[in-house]
Amino acid sequence: MPEGHSIHRIARHFDEVFVNQTLQLSSPQGRFADGAKLLDGHRAVASEAYGKHWFLYFDNELVLNVHLGMYGAWTFGGQQQSSIGAPRKIGEQEDHNDAAVELTEPRPTTRVRIIGDHSWADLVGASVCRTLTLDEAQDVIDAIGPDPLRADADPERFYDAAAKTRRRIGAILMDQKVIGGIGNIYRAEGLFRQDLNPHTPANAIPREIHEAIWEDQVHLLHIGVETGRIITTEPEHRPGIPLAEAFPAHANYVYQRQGQQCLVCGKDAIVVEPLEARKLYWCTACQGG
Repeated sequence: MPEGHSIHRIARHFDEVFVNQTLQLSSPQGRFADGAKLLDGHRAVASEAYGKHWFLYFDNELVLNVHLGMYGAWTFGGQQQSSIGAPRKIGEQEDHNDAAVELTEPRPTTRVRIIGDHSWADLVGASVCRTLTLDEAQDVIDAIGPDPLRADADPERFYDAAAKTRRRIGAILMDQKVIGGIGNIYRAEGLFRQDLNPHTPANAIPREIHEAIWEDQVHLLHIGVETGRIITTEPEHRPGIPLAEAFPAHANYVYQRQGQQCLVCGKDAIVVEPLEARKLYWCTACQGG
């Protein structure tokens, strides 16, 4: 599933390429035909991300809301060509090509096609694609936990929620009502970077550690926004490998590294196990305390 940094990159792309233009919207697949009709021919006025949800606001006070889910992806063409979203084969990487691409026939699975003045966008595979009123969009936003990538995020909401639950820290970091935008990779890597056992009850962890988790996620997610890749290793653990060349072989500490030596302790202690129906990666030596 695409994580929060990818959704913010999508929001930034739409802001740069489509906002303040009158857009054409259609649903080649047909499943979003009614919603597209409400937005077709209207001007986009703002684009923003909250956690894993993206919102495109229009001048008729309606909002396009998309959640990519496990398999959703955007393809962009025209003056700026790229692809952001699922599927991913190794970690998280986005494809980009600066060459202009002529408008092509949409795939039969295209949920929505958006055409602007100089570029176009196709969406496939999303779990959510809907047209909302402003109030409905706000209800969605209000149900999302604080997003580490947003300047207006209130981390106290995360601290308070973590202090009140005995759920394992490895579980609540994936709960979008507790903290928005963190997925399986950032969860695993963030806990490793704090030397935290993912099975520790959240309310047994001191407040200063909750603060450290938040601050580190802010740091890592911003790297993701700027690079388009999830890179969580520090320079000393990838000597001679700069940030721009770290992905994929030197990008992560524990995610999909089970059976390999830990970059920190040097032991064959990285495991993968289920936690609330998702795969949890962690180092039982570094994080076993």
